[in-house]
Amino acid sequence: MIDWGPVFIAVMLFIILTPGLLIQLPGNARYVEFSNFQTSGASVLVHAVLYFCFMCIFLLAASIHMYIGA
Repeated sequence: MIDWGPVFIAVMLFIILTPGLLIQLPGNARYVEFSNFQTSGASVLVHAVLYFCFMCIFLLAASIHMYIGA
């Protein structure tokens, strides 16, 4: 069986943490902006660090696994 947990977690975090899609840290005008569809270099860096931290937490510490198929 194939472990689909890391794939599912990575895709969901990528969608949630895309800068400017749902939330942007730091924003252009304020510290936090919601769905402005704009981005900056600083926000890309912050979201990349958050993505890495959440991936480590969910895959290493929480050990999430999903087995689909035979």
